[in-house]
Amino acid sequence: MIENEIDAVKWIHNRKKYGPKPGLMRVEALLELIGNPHSDLEIIHVAGTNGKGSTVSYLRSLLMEEGLKVATFTSPYIEMFNERIAIDGKFISNSDLTRLVDKLKPSVEEIDKNPKTTGIPEFEFLTVLALEYFKEQDVDVVILEVGLGGLYDSTNIVNPLITAITTIGMDHMDILGNTIEEIAYQKAGIIKKNIPLVTGNIEHSALKVIEDKARQLDAPTYCLGQEYKVLKSSSEEEWGETFYFENEEISIVDLNTPLQGLHQIDNAGLAIEIFYLYCQIKKIKFDIKKVRSSLKRTYWPARMEKVMEKPLVVIDGAHNIPAIKSLIENLQSRYADKKIAILFSALESKSIDLMIEKLLNIDNADLIVTSFDFPKSLEISQHDFSNLDLSYKDDWEAVLDELLKNDVYDLILVTGSLYFVSMVRLYFKGSSQSMI
Repeated sequence: MIENEIDAVKWIHNRKKYGPKPGLMRVEALLELIGNPHSDLEIIHVAGTNGKGSTVSYLRSLLMEEGLKVATFTSPYIEMFNERIAIDGKFISNSDLTRLVDKLKPSVEEIDKNPKTTGIPEFEFLTVLALEYFKEQDVDVVILEVGLGGLYDSTNIVNPLITAITTIGMDHMDILGNTIEEIAYQKAGIIKKNIPLVTGNIEHSALKVIEDKARQLDAPTYCLGQEYKVLKSSSEEEWGETFYFENEEISIVDLNTPLQGLHQIDNAGLAIEIFYLYCQIKKIKFDIKKVRSSLKRTYWPARMEKVMEKPLVVIDGAHNIPAIKSLIENLQSRYADKKIAILFSALESKSIDLMIEKLLNIDNADLIVTSFDFPKSLEISQHDFSNLDLSYKDDWEAVLDELLKNDVYDLILVTGSLYFVSMVRLYFKGSSQSMI
């Protein structure tokens, strides 16, 4: 019996990361065994390399402003495991998590007996648990974030109201493919027949793959730069972005988001277009005043998040090459005249050398590479940084303490792996909570 949340999370983590082979057969079998809770849910399905979390957060704010009960399933977590499954921004409780793991455990053991469905991995189980929880709680709408790829992702079991693809970039190449087109094909796997698809800032070759798939399935497409547009506006706002949005029916000037970076304008625009379609489908009035107020309240941790004012310390989970490029674009746009210290660490599975190479091109920044206590995290001893214009130290806390004491930099930026950034976030918030 699962008696508490620690036992529950341990039981989940003890499932393998990946199944014996790709496919939806395990999650289909488990869902069927518990009564297919997903069949009664209205779902917006969101895939993409980067920008999923921010887009989900914007969209949740927009939907909640209409008084809807909004469920979200996201990954990875920033501070605690429970945040991956939430309703109206409130994480699943420890008691509900424990109860549901205990409830579903016998069904998992049952499908494990079948060689065709044995070995349901951690993420597939979590997907099922989330869908069961959302059904129990009688939510109005679920925003379901893809874990990896799309075609074979366990979330692709659903029949959504709307699908969305945020961006396509080179990440998880060992699983999704070595070209932008191969990765786009995997993401396009969430497209469903006759179901509207909204796309974000996607380069032409990847977008062509997606549009071809949508055409085959008669899925109406709404693409950034075509059916809807966004444009950055000048602003007196100290933090965040101001922008203009328009689609074929409406235009809105001077929208504000507290999330910083040009890519956040794209994410916000994508969320607005999804919301606009949702309003049309559900026959809800699209209220521009509500759109303005909900965007202003949107919050998503570890994305250009200010964790200290003096000195200015910002954390940003730029965990792959596309995210690093967006980060650099933001730094060059806003902090070109500032002296910056960048503290960076990542997982060994990422393109560490290329990420470091790009960060070294920021003329007004000093780069410090570090390590952190996490499986497969960067090991300084395994890299030769001696010929590079950077510092490298194992103890990130000691580095931060030194940076905070010395009044040298206008901005201290911590970036790289979301797992690393999450640890730093806890450090600044004075939390002793373990990342179970």
